[in-house]
Amino acid sequence: MSIWIFFKIIGSLALLIYGMKVMSEALQKMAGSQLRHILATMTRNRFTGMFTGMFVTCSVQSSSATTVMTVSFVNAGLLTLAQAISVIMGANIGTTLTAWIMSLGFNVDLTTVIFPAFFLGIMLIYSKSKRYIGDFLFGIAFLFFSLVLLSGAGKELDLEHNSDVIHFFSSFDTSSHLTIIIFLLIGTVITCIVQSSAAVMAITILLCSSGVLPIYLGIALVLGENIGTTATANLAALGANAQARRAAMAHLVFNVIGVVWVMCLFYPFVDMVCSLVDYDPNNQSLTPAQLAARLPIILAAFHTCFNVTNTFVLIWFIPQIERLVCWIIKPKTTEDEEEFRLTYIGGNTIMKTPELSVLEAQKEIQIFAERVQKMFSMVRELLGVTDDSAFNKLFSRIEKYESITDNMEIEIAKYLDGVSDAHLSDDTKAKIRAMLREISELESIGDSCYNIARTVNRKMSGKEDFTEKQYEHMHQMFELTDDSLTQMNVLLLGRKDNFDVNRSFNIENEINNYRNQLRNQNINAVNDHEYSYAIGTMYMDIVGECEKLGDYVINVIEARMGVRQAH
Repeated sequence: MSIWIFFKIIGSLALLIYGMKVMSEALQKMAGSQLRHILATMTRNRFTGMFTGMFVTCSVQSSSATTVMTVSFVNAGLLTLAQAISVIMGANIGTTLTAWIMSLGFNVDLTTVIFPAFFLGIMLIYSKSKRYIGDFLFGIAFLFFSLVLLSGAGKELDLEHNSDVIHFFSSFDTSSHLTIIIFLLIGTVITCIVQSSAAVMAITILLCSSGVLPIYLGIALVLGENIGTTATANLAALGANAQARRAAMAHLVFNVIGVVWVMCLFYPFVDMVCSLVDYDPNNQSLTPAQLAARLPIILAAFHTCFNVTNTFVLIWFIPQIERLVCWIIKPKTTEDEEEFRLTYIGGNTIMKTPELSVLEAQKEIQIFAERVQKMFSMVRELLGVTDDSAFNKLFSRIEKYESITDNMEIEIAKYLDGVSDAHLSDDTKAKIRAMLREISELESIGDSCYNIARTVNRKMSGKEDFTEKQYEHMHQMFELTDDSLTQMNVLLLGRKDNFDVNRSFNIENEINNYRNQLRNQNINAVNDHEYSYAIGTMYMDIVGECEKLGDYVINVIEARMGVRQAH
């Protein structure tokens, strides 16, 4: 019989974690872009940052989701480290709502609400416009259903009459700080393993409400959960840049400092919280029913008091916490900027919403576009290099850049492909389609730059050189092409509603007209024996490649703007 109850408990916990996940994801999808807007704009000072973190966490019912989102924003350069720390502090207050929801689940019979919620949820899931509301209802129904099952399993276990369990917990000296530290470490380890502070909180409430786990030990487990829950953000930040890893580390530092000071005042602080809800920890006369009603509320009250006090103490020390995490996490030694690596897209996508992933991919595309323009500036430089060793060095750099553009296209496409496996809104699907087109065209720009460099290399290997007039015309063509690349980067780095698309189309027309003019001049010059046919061919190859490059730029602009123009 006991093995059946054990499976019932772990099954209920699985249901609880799944319910929290479904509910949190549904809320993030319902409010995805708004949450992003709120996080990015409402963090001007430490207090608005804290209230923003609190509001977002209460909205999505997951401090891990808020913290991971915040770390991603730091990674994408949308939030500073100081702003992120204030948001994370607010998230710690927001997460206390979960404990109150759970204490309600243990104190109130929710079966009358659960089944109508399941029924309404399944009807809405099949409605295209209301499917996220259906997901949310399903998630919250699973959450409460798991609490009902957990509470029932706790009653079936009959722990208050199990002498072995009672003897095990009573063997710990609750007045010893060492015992409290042991239970704090147990709470931390279990939370790190199951990656859900909600599940560990549910088990703590179950053990305390049955009367076998003394309240002091239960509170020690809750403190451990506070540290263990920081593991999610730190795992998510592993593949991110130094600032994002620092933001995740700030979450850990903040919670550890809080636990350290509360351990110094442990017994007075717990007694103060107990007195707020009219409970005496040393009173053994309460009936099991009274314990079951009172203790979940005490745990939720302690969780709230601890996080609120910790935030209001440490919010004044954000600059010091920032300096500490910068000292703990040093930036990687400056690598050769020509080594291929992605800046914003990490291998780790724990709890990342599709909207955030798209945002990070856009940042990566901006870097891609800047790289191809830098590659083009090297090609311009190559045309004027006469020294063999300097030429070979620059040519090999261009070759390296060409392989970087190939790799960037493949990696960003692979990443976007992974994002498109999720349930996406039509707007996000359209963005991903446009971005796939952008990276394909940017890679083609890299190919064109390399083709020009190869043509210049071929000319270096031969006996003949371009005439002064040809150099002049090529430099003019390069100037026009560089202007078009600059316009493309202005669009990718800025907002498309402020962008003058006609300017790009005008530059493209100039490039086309100039190419046609040079082609006609070239035919006449070869006929008049001003230079050889071979030099004329190489000259026109460079001019033609610039014209192709201009077309690719226009394709990137069209993809980003969502427009089509015949050209």
